[in-house]
Amino acid sequence: MYRIDNYINNDDIKILETMGPFTVVEFQRDLSVSPSSAQTAYFSAAMNVRRRQVICDMAKADITLQAGAMQWMVGNVSSNTGIKGVGDFFGKAVRGKVTGESAIKPEYTGTGTLVLEPTYRFILLIDLKDWNNSIVLDDGLFLACDSRLQHKAVMRSNLSSAVAGGEGLFNLGISGDGVLCLESPCPKEELIEITLENDVLKVDGNMAIAWSGSLEFTVERSGKSLIGSAASGEGLVNVYRGTGKVLMSPVGN
Repeated sequence: MYRIDNYINNDDIKILETMGPFTVVEFQRDLSVSPSSAQTAYFSAAMNVRRRQVICDMAKADITLQAGAMQWMVGNVSSNTGIKGVGDFFGKAVRGKVTGESAIKPEYTGTGTLVLEPTYRFILLIDLKDWNNSIVLDDGLFLACDSRLQHKAVMRSNLSSAVAGGEGLFNLGISGDGVLCLESPCPKEELIEITLENDVLKVDGNMAIAWSGSLEFTVERSGKSLIGSAASGEGLVNVYRGTGKVLMSPVGN
């Protein structure tokens, strides 16, 4: 048996959201300050620059983490590499190389409590049921998920345009039934959600942070010709085509 005191029952900590095994908390103020840093800490809190942290209830689900994300754990919690053999290791190493994510994502099991490293980025909890059980992520967003979810490298449809656009060829795709935890560059309140029904979204820049796995993602010229694209000043754009959703930040990542 264990008990955790002066944590979520501390009046400086606010619970922002709970979904599945994940609870997101936010430190309202940085109390560990000196006279020289007090002014910075005061205005940081006023402008929503605050530490956030994810608490995982292991009794609700096994958890897969981005490598290095664990800060502390208590109770009946054990970890493994999530590697099921040489072939599985090779596949995950290749996927990590092409998507920019860590090749090995440790898996944690048990019935205790797992707490992740604090971050000043914004934490998003996504239930894949709301995304027709399939989502594709921009690079560097994955933090944690229900271990029942499957990971794969998703390749863009037109390789030459992706290379020319400097966007890379692969993204991390996650599918299945469970909750996903992301680190976002902007808060949920600023994210724009666009739902497409057999339609097309064109974005000038790397603004989309996640999109449905059912959408076709390409990098294309903004105009019908190279001359037209040059004249418009837009050049290449990211194109999402089909039926599904796109989650987009108001500014590029």
